[in-house]
Amino acid sequence: MKLGFDPQKYMEEQSKYILERVNNYDKLYLEFGGKLIGDKHAKRVLPGFDEDAKIKLLQKLKDKIEIIICVYAGDIERNKIRGDYGITYDMDVMRLIDDFRFYGLEVNSVVITRYSKQAATQIFINKLKRRNIKVYTHAPIPGYPADVDTIVSENGYGINPYITTTKPIVVVTAPGPNSGKLATCLNQLYHEYKLGRNAGYSKFETFPIWNIPLKHPVNLAYEAATVDLKDVNMIDNFHFERYNEIAVNYNRDLEMFPVIKRIIEKITGKESIYQSPTDMGVNRAGFGIIDDEVVSEAAKQEIIRRYFATACDYKKGQLDEDSMTRMKVIMEEVGLKQEDRKCVLPAREYAAKLRESNDNENIPVIAFEFEDGKIITGRSSATMDCVSAAILNAIKYLAGISDEIYLLSPLILNTIRDLKEKDLKSKITYLNANEILIALSICAVTNPTAQLAYEKLALLKGVQAHCTVMLNRNDEQLLKKLGIDVTCDPVYPSENLYYI
Repeated sequence: MKLGFDPQKYMEEQSKYILERVNNYDKLYLEFGGKLIGDKHAKRVLPGFDEDAKIKLLQKLKDKIEIIICVYAGDIERNKIRGDYGITYDMDVMRLIDDFRFYGLEVNSVVITRYSKQAATQIFINKLKRRNIKVYTHAPIPGYPADVDTIVSENGYGINPYITTTKPIVVVTAPGPNSGKLATCLNQLYHEYKLGRNAGYSKFETFPIWNIPLKHPVNLAYEAATVDLKDVNMIDNFHFERYNEIAVNYNRDLEMFPVIKRIIEKITGKESIYQSPTDMGVNRAGFGIIDDEVVSEAAKQEIIRRYFATACDYKKGQLDEDSMTRMKVIMEEVGLKQEDRKCVLPAREYAAKLRESNDNENIPVIAFEFEDGKIITGRSSATMDCVSAAILNAIKYLAGISDEIYLLSPLILNTIRDLKEKDLKSKITYLNANEILIALSICAVTNPTAQLAYEKLALLKGVQAHCTVMLNRNDEQLLKKLGIDVTCDPVYPSENLYYI
């Protein structure tokens, strides 16, 4: 893989800049956007970026840091799902706590924002408290965010509790956007100043990158990743007017900046040091780019991946037509088409051949593209789904095993199928990828050829894949765990509504 980003340079620049910002205050509340752990988007658009760079940065500063996790009560109430992990936001809060503890980072507490005694949220609060995790609740503030006089008063931030913190840097993070991170930071600022302390606020978001062009593919890839939020990159007019310097930000930050500035000034009783949304940020990712051509090409591929993801979500009814239209516009802005993703055409062409020879039946096909350009395909059959077939074909290729050689014992396969069909009464009797990998691991114990292929699974990391139908969540998650970036055509695999 060609590198376009220097992770070491980025880490040094980023940690230095955060510490410089901390030096201006007794305490800095640092709002963290995006993923702290496993930032796959950043890794894909900035080849060389360490997907765990943020958490390693915090680990480097762990003696100075504690963490507050925010979650919006409404997201808990409606069981909002994180698309990347396939888990609800309340479960993701627990996952985050476990992950932070694994990295030796102190979790101060969980804040439930816009809490109005919702039933499901109260159950979640009870769960946390009974595991000895501190929980705070913040009530909705009437007139938020426009009525600054009410917000910065005993009837606004004053009605919410103060979260006692002990470290100079307080990281405020969340499972997803619109969770109340900013409001929590400003709420803390209000109480700190009431207590006579000098506290500050800054924001850490990797994208959009402020010091590269507005229409740079990396910044457009951010727009593609947030079409559901209606985020649009814009020139920071506040920054340009103050410094005569072009900087890139996004619409929500630009719209909110005048209000945030007024709130901070009312809290502190003095003019804000921030003259633009860009001033508030501490992101230094742009300084880690070492090859613009490499990151531009990587970002274009990410835009295509996001196009397919958006098209599938639209097909499932999870996104509106405006999001789909915006995604098409982004593709056109960069001059991209679906087939610019190299694994798309081989998958579609193989599926078309199968339709011709099977009375127009739509047989799912997936194509794997290796870094050397090699394409390996797999098709669904009565025995296994297309993902399973492609994985087996791919590890055979990597191990130099002939395609005619079977890796799995028919006895084991038939036993699993009988279990599903007869004992578990499953309507889906073909084996999925999870089941095939379990069968492979069993066969590897006694079959040296299966063992050789099994050892090649780790080499699938970084493979690009495209499927001619939408995959079920289990297969999608398994491919992600193997490190395979998969896209799908927005086509259901069958006419069934539930058994797919």
